[in-house]
Amino acid sequence: MTQFDDRKRGEEARFSLDQESLFKATARRNKLLGLWAADLLGLSGDEAEAYAKTVVMSDLEEPGDEDVIRKVVGDFDAKGVSKSREDIVEQLAALMLVAVEQIKAG
Repeated sequence: MTQFDDRKRGEEARFSLDQESLFKATARRNKLLGLWAADLLGLSGDEAEAYAKTVVMSDLEEPGDEDVIRKVVGDFDAKGVSKSREDIVEQLAALMLVAVEQIKAG
């Protein structure tokens, strides 16, 4: 029974770690998206960092990526940046790969 309990605890720890890693990678991806969007919006330095934080925080509105996409699309539309929703979705996918690598690298 001890081996079973140890295995169960190990699986629970791995699942927890996987969820934590996914959360960190998603937050990192959203920050990278925010920095990418900030550049297109003409922001730099502290303004770009502040904007990136608003993108990260927008992900807390609802599950999934739609809240982040909606924020960036709205900001682009307001400033006349010609990027489509599909462009943003593609950027999210590309940046997730970058974020995962950054998280793995420490």
